[in-house]
Amino acid sequence: MDFSFSSEQTLLQDSVERFIQNDYGFDQRQKLTATELGFSREHWAHFAELGWLGLPFAEEDGGFGGTAIDTMILMEAFGKGLVVEPYVSTVLMAGSALARAGTSAQKETHLAAIIAGECLASLAYIEPQSRFNLSHVVTKAEPAGDGWVINGFKGVVQGAPSADLLIVSARTSGEEQSDAGLTLFLIPADAEGVARRNYPTIDGFRASEVTLKDVRVGSDAVLGDLDGGLSVLQYAIDQGMLGIGSEAVGAMEVLYKDTVEYCKTREQFGQPIGKFQVLQHRMVDMFIEHEQTKSLAYMAAMRLAEDYDTAARKALSALKVQVGKGGTFVGQNAVQLHGGMGMTNELNIGHYFKRLTAIETLFGNTDFHLKQYAALS
Repeated sequence: MDFSFSSEQTLLQDSVERFIQNDYGFDQRQKLTATELGFSREHWAHFAELGWLGLPFAEEDGGFGGTAIDTMILMEAFGKGLVVEPYVSTVLMAGSALARAGTSAQKETHLAAIIAGECLASLAYIEPQSRFNLSHVVTKAEPAGDGWVINGFKGVVQGAPSADLLIVSARTSGEEQSDAGLTLFLIPADAEGVARRNYPTIDGFRASEVTLKDVRVGSDAVLGDLDGGLSVLQYAIDQGMLGIGSEAVGAMEVLYKDTVEYCKTREQFGQPIGKFQVLQHRMVDMFIEHEQTKSLAYMAAMRLAEDYDTAARKALSALKVQVGKGGTFVGQNAVQLHGGMGMTNELNIGHYFKRLTAIETLFGNTDFHLKQYAALS
């Protein structure tokens, strides 16, 4: 099996890594997370100019026809730089839902704006009682004239503080946990009845609790089939899962490499601690965990590039399990081997570990995806 990149993919990798190296230093990243917005609008516009916002979308939708492998390459580099721009929430999740289920008019209005960098979007689907069950939804949408009235609550809506558009899952029929009867709605973030309580997350990103009270939308706000939104929602989540899994690969690489370099210079008992065999074994284990995670990211990306089917979803669950296991191991050992420095906000180590910790929970934790993997087998 050939794992080499094409010339276009190599160029993409070089351009993203060059951006991270030249324009996204750790100090700059920390300044961005301290602002009210939490990221750079200038960087987002730069992403649009370079075509990164249109990378995963088909050419007929105004994108560049990239594959899951291209997404993996981009997100791995983003992981190395701890990029905080809302690429996963806007492009990989909300954008994928629009690309998969949107009408021509919806794509022309919203997807084109996302690709141009003029619209930030967020997928609002998590509810307090749902855990990781996408179909456990109590937010309701009821017919009203030629449109709908939506009432409900969504928690941990990634990227919502800066979003212009929300894609909201609501129950239009069926029981509370029924797979059928779920519908996705396109709602302007500033629509009457939409309230957001914004907050920073542990990993430097932004999220919101979104309350919807008598929010009125037209019939053209329905995304995809009425009562058939679960499959579209699952597809969008899986695209996001590939993104954060690839991001974790990049973060793990930085952690183990920085730890190795630190252990070469940090002296104890008159010699570098990297000469102690027990620590050498620990660093080799960190390297192995990274390589295993990278291999599974390649497998998941290749499966998704071939087709979105059960095999692809199974590969994604396998990746998520390894990210949870390997990311925790690499992060914990990086902090420990750096000693007290590893616990400080001034050093990047702890921030990579925080991001890996958040990634472990996003879209289902390790235990959830172990069960998911078994169910898909």
